Amino acid sequence: MGPAALLVLLLPLAVATGGPEVHSLRGSWQLRSGNGSVSLPAEVPGCVHTALLCKGLIQDPYYRFNDVMYRWISLDNWTYSRTFKTPFDIRKWQKVNLVFEGVDTVAQILLNNVTLGRTDNMFTRYSFDISSVIQEVNCVEVRFLSAVSYAAEQSRCHKGHSIPPACPPPVQKGECHVNFIRKEQCSFSWDWGPSFPTQGIWKDVRIEAYNHYHLIYFSITPLFVKSAQQWCLEVESIFDVVSSKPIAGLVTVNIPKLQTQQSFSVKLQPGEGSIVLHVNINKSVAVEAWWPNGHGKQTGYNMTTTFMMEAGCQIEKFSKVYFRTVELIQEPIPGSPGLSFYFRINGRPIFIKGSNWIPADSFQDRVTSDTLRLLLKSAADANMNALRVWGGGVYEQDEFYDICDEIGIMIWQDFMFACALYPTSQNFLESVRAEVTHQVRRLKSHPSIILWSGNNENEAAIASNWFSIPYPDIGVYIKDYVTLYVKNIREIVLREDKSRPFVTSSPTNGLESVKEGWLSRNPYDTHYGDTHFYDYSRDCWNWTMYPKTRFASEYGFQSWPSFSTIEKVSSPEDWSYTSNFSLHRQHHEGGNIQMLQEIGRHFKLPQCPDPVKQFKDMIYLTQVMQAQCIKTETEFYRFSQSEIINGEGHTMGALYWQLNDIWQAPSWASLEYGGKWKLLHYFAQNFFAPLLPVAYEDKGMLHIYGVSDLHEDHKVTLRVTVHAWSSLEPVCTLAKEGVTVKAQSAVPIYKEPICDLLGRCRNCTRESCVITFCLVGEDGLQSPRNHFFLSSLKDAVGLEKTQLSASVSQQDGIYIFVLQTTAIAPFVTLDVGSIKGRFSDNGFLMTEKKKTVVFYPWEPTSVEELKSSLILTSLLDVV
Repeated sequence: MGPAALLVLLLPLAVATGGPEVHSLRGSWQLRSGNGSVSLPAEVPGCVHTALLCKGLIQDPYYRFNDVMYRWISLDNWTYSRTFKTPFDIRKWQKVNLVFEGVDTVAQILLNNVTLGRTDNMFTRYSFDISSVIQEVNCVEVRFLSAVSYAAEQSRCHKGHSIPPACPPPVQKGECHVNFIRKEQCSFSWDWGPSFPTQGIWKDVRIEAYNHYHLIYFSITPLFVKSAQQWCLEVESIFDVVSSKPIAGLVTVNIPKLQTQQSFSVKLQPGEGSIVLHVNINKSVAVEAWWPNGHGKQTGYNMTTTFMMEAGCQIEKFSKVYFRTVELIQEPIPGSPGLSFYFRINGRPIFIKGSNWIPADSFQDRVTSDTLRLLLKSAADANMNALRVWGGGVYEQDEFYDICDEIGIMIWQDFMFACALYPTSQNFLESVRAEVTHQVRRLKSHPSIILWSGNNENEAAIASNWFSIPYPDIGVYIKDYVTLYVKNIREIVLREDKSRPFVTSSPTNGLESVKEGWLSRNPYDTHYGDTHFYDYSRDCWNWTMYPKTRFASEYGFQSWPSFSTIEKVSSPEDWSYTSNFSLHRQHHEGGNIQMLQEIGRHFKLPQCPDPVKQFKDMIYLTQVMQAQCIKTETEFYRFSQSEIINGEGHTMGALYWQLNDIWQAPSWASLEYGGKWKLLHYFAQNFFAPLLPVAYEDKGMLHIYGVSDLHEDHKVTLRVTVHAWSSLEPVCTLAKEGVTVKAQSAVPIYKEPICDLLGRCRNCTRESCVITFCLVGEDGLQSPRNHFFLSSLKDAVGLEKTQLSASVSQQDGIYIFVLQTTAIAPFVTLDVGSIKGRFSDNGFLMTEKKKTVVFYPWEPTSVEELKSSLILTSLLDVV
C-alpha cells in the first residue's frame, strides 16, 4: 500500500469559538525498514514490534527464544510516514505546531521533506513550529535510528573518562551503553526482563493551530497555610504567547462544592508566559482531605478555570482537585543514633505498605488503562497503600496516576536513572533538564505522588564502587553525580514543585547523605534514610538476617510464574526446571539454583519421574518459598515500627521488590504477566492487613506483637491454637482477653518460652505441632489468621497426604468454592489456569475440615469452566 492510500481527512477533536484547532494524527501510518524491504501499515501510538506482530510478520516476541531471534528489529532503522490533508484554512492561524507527546527515541522529523528537528529523549514532549511548512496536503515522516546503534555511537564519541557499566551481564542477553540514551533503561534488558529496544511513536501526535496564546501546561498544587488554618491552591498555567505584545485578561477559578470562586486580573508576556494564582478556599466549608488506601477517603472536587483574555478565545479547563499535605520527617530519635525517615500525610504518620512498580510490558502501546487498573486494583486489594515507580522504566501514563489518585495508592516517583553512571555532557544535561521540567509539570497535580527521587541505586553504585573505579578517579564521578542529580534535577524539581519532598537517590541516607556532600559512605546504613536488601545465601525464615532499617524500599526473593502463564510462551520440550528455556528465561545469575537452595532448607525437593509434574511441583514450591520468605521479612519490618533495639528500629515502610512482571519468566514479582496473583500476593493481603498479630522466636521465646494501622486503640482477644500435624482437632487453645492494640503501632502482646507452650499442649514437639493465632475485637473487627512454624516442614512429623475436594457454585457475579480436607494441609492452593480472576484467599494452612473461598472473576466464566480448570494442590501433593 502506497502513501497515497493513507490520505486521511482529519476530524477536529476540539473546537472552541476562535479557540485552537487540535487534530490528532493517531491511527494508521506507513512503516518501512531501513532498506525498504519490509513495508506495512502501523498504528500510532505504537512501535515496530507490535506493528510487525499485528500484521503476522513475526510471532509473539515473548514466545520461547524470540527475544534473541528478533534482535534484528532493534538493529534496523525504521521510518514512520503518513499523508494528511490540512483540515483548516492555514491563513487564519498565527501559529501551527506539530506536537509529539512521546517519541521512542532517536529520530529525524520531516514535514514535506523539510527537517523540523530531531528527537533523542523518550521522556520529553517535542513541539515543532510548522507554520511556514504546512500545506493543503502534507507528508510527515519520522526517520528512526536504532537505539542500540545510537547508544554505542554516543559511548564511542564520549570524551574523557569512561561511563560504566558498558554492558549488562551476559545472562541478561541485553544490549550495551543504555546509560547513553534517554530511553527506558530496562528496554536493553534487566535481571527480570528481556531486551526489546523499541522504536516508535509511543504517545499521541497532533497538530495544534492557534492565535494569540495557547495553554501548554496547567497544574494545581494544594497547600495548607498553618498560620491561617486554611487551604490554598497554587494554580499554575504556562502559555505559548504568539502575540508580540502582552495580553491582559481575567481568570476565574470556581469550585462549587467548596463554595469557592475567585477572579484574577492577569497579563501574559510574549513567549512562554506563565501565571501563578493563589486561590484561598472558603474557610466556612469543611474540606475533605485525600487519604491513602486504608486511612480514609480519596475525596476530589470538580474545579473549573476560565481564561477570558482581551485577544483570542475563552479557554475553559475542567480539573479534579485534591487536598493533602506530605512531609518526609527526618529528625533525631531518642535512644538511637541517626535520624527517622517516615512520611506524614495530612499531619498523620503513615506506615508505607506496598511494592515496586516496573513497566507492565516491553511494548508500551499494549499497556491499556484496563491493564493498569487491574494491576493497581490488585495492589489496593492486597492492602497496599504505596508503590515506588522504579527508575529503570518509564514515567507512567496519565491514567496510571489518575487511578492511584482514585484508589489511594501513594507513589514514590523515581526519575529514570538506574544502576549506572551517566554522562554530563552539555547535550545530555540539556535533554535531561527538558525531560525533568516536562515530567514535573505533567505530574505534580497528582496527590498520589508523595516523593521525587533522583535515581535508583546510583549513590550506592559509587559508594560501594560497583564498577571498580580506581580510587584516584572517584572524584570525577562524584562531581558528575552532583552535577546531574543535585545541580540539575534537584534544582528543577525545587523550582517547579515546592509541595513535596525530594531525595537524590534510593537507597540514600537522606539528610546525612546531603551532609556528606550528597554521597554517603554507606547508603545502606540502617540509622538513616531507606535501604535495599537482598540475601539469597541465608535462611529467609530467620528474621535476624534482616536489617532493622528506618525504611525498607526494596527487598525480595524470586519465584516462577504459574504453569498456565509459562505454557503460553513455551513448548512441551521446555517444561523442565533445567531446560534451555528455563535457563534462557532466568536473567538473574544463578537465580534458579538460589531458589532450589532456599526451598531445600525447609521443604523436600520434588523427585517425580514425570518431568512435567516435577516442573509444576517446582513452580509451586518456588511460589510457596517466595511467599513465606517475604512474609517473614515484611512482618519483621512491621513489628519494628514502634521500637528501638540496639539503636535500630522505627521502621516506617516496607516496599517489596517487585509488584508486577514485564513478561512470563522467573522474577521477584507477586503479580504475573497478565495480572494473575502469585501466592506472594495472597500472602501480602494478609501481611499488609490493617490489624495483624505477628509471631517470632528469639532465644527459645515466642513473642507475639499486635500490629495496627487503625487510627484508634482497640481492645481485642488474642486467640492462639496449637495443632498437631496429624489431627484437625486442636491439641490446645489459649485466649488472652483485654489485649490493647495501640493505634498505628506495633506492641508486644504475648510471650512464652516455646518449651512451656509445647509442654502444656500434650507434649507437642517442634516437629509435630504448628501454631496459629488471630486477633478478634468488637463489631466484627478481626485480623487474618496467622501461622508460625516451629520447624522446617521437611522435618514435620505426622503430616498426612490429604484428600482435598471442592464444590463450586455461583452467587450473583462471584463464585463460591467450598473446600474439604481429611487432614491438616499446608499451603493449599487453588488454581483455575488461564481463567482471569482472583480468589479471596490462597496458599493457606488448612486446619479445619471445611473452608469457603470466593473467586472474583475479571471476565465472564461459568461454574462448569471453573470446575474443569480447577487444580487443588497442597504441600504433600509434591512428590
